[in-house]
Amino acid sequence: MYKILTLNNISLAGLDRLPRDQYEIASEITHPDAILVRSAKMHDMPIPDTVKAIGRAGAGVNNIPIDRMSEIGVPVFNAPGANANAVKELVLAGMLMAARNIGQAWRFAADLQGDDASINKAVEAGKKRYVGFELPGRTLGVIGLGAIGVKVANAARALGMHVVGYDPTITVKSAWQLESAVEQALSVDDLVSRADFITFHVPLNKATQHMIHADRIKLMKPDSVLLNFSRNGIIDDEAAVKALEQGHLYAYICDFPSNRLKNHPRVITLPHLGASTREAEENCAIMVAEQVKDWLENGNILNSVNFPEINLPRADDGYRVAIVNTNMPNMLGQVSTLFADAGHNIVDMLNKSRGEIAVTLLDIDQSPQPDLLESIAAIEGVLSVRCLGCH
Repeated sequence: MYKILTLNNISLAGLDRLPRDQYEIASEITHPDAILVRSAKMHDMPIPDTVKAIGRAGAGVNNIPIDRMSEIGVPVFNAPGANANAVKELVLAGMLMAARNIGQAWRFAADLQGDDASINKAVEAGKKRYVGFELPGRTLGVIGLGAIGVKVANAARALGMHVVGYDPTITVKSAWQLESAVEQALSVDDLVSRADFITFHVPLNKATQHMIHADRIKLMKPDSVLLNFSRNGIIDDEAAVKALEQGHLYAYICDFPSNRLKNHPRVITLPHLGASTREAEENCAIMVAEQVKDWLENGNILNSVNFPEINLPRADDGYRVAIVNTNMPNMLGQVSTLFADAGHNIVDMLNKSRGEIAVTLLDIDQSPQPDLLESIAAIEGVLSVRCLGCH
């Protein structure tokens, strides 16, 4: 029986992928085999030594101590792309809100006083203050062309916009999905100088912290629009507000309210709604539950942020051993020798590495004795050893 600790409310659509005759799931549980989390902060949380996986029901993993997990041989899974449509729709809504001054017009209408005749008169007199513009022919700059950025770029093209994108690490999969008419920017500076709208779909790290700052804003077109539905901190809010007040920026739409932003007349802030749809929450939970399940039961890895991708189909019979180790020479030789000395035949084997981490899956002909697994675990550099399905 596997034990799963949930740190947040995880959609039942995902939890239902973990059969109750094999999985015990609770928000308070001792000695968990895995942790499922959404937004809970885990950096200061003690991680039980029984934990074999952490699954983040979403894309961002800033709330998880990834380096610490790598050091102890624990993969961290996420759900890239599961919420992509939800974020895409909110970016499109953000562009429309900015272009048509919807937030400001809504505030104006909500504050109207008097009888209906007085309100109607005030509407006709005041609506000229909220004249906007249309999207076709405008240029959208997309920084980050992963699952979300590609959907945003393609949707903007469908609305008749020009699109320019920048992502020096774009994958072949994303490139195939991107519409051919999307133009490539040579740098962030190149992109911001060409775009009327700029949207971000990148993680927050040292390279992206305050990616948009005062000097870059000066490169932007007058009356351009910033949209941030990615991570708080990618835009220097103080610089953005100053540019709004100077009339250089037209609007700033973001998912991260603050005292500096929430009441500014040219800013629309939303309460981190990017992935807040029932469909996105279900998709994320399903994806991460299936990934954690496959790791626990089969040793296969998909969509881990710190481990290599690995998939070895299970043999019809035999026993599977999963080994996690630091990526160093002669590891496979030492492991194979121990199995041979114990009289085991290796039926199938696959080894993959990523940076400092390597994973080996082996199917052997008979159940290994505990002392053999202990000998493997004692090899310098081995972080964890599991026999999957052994009794």
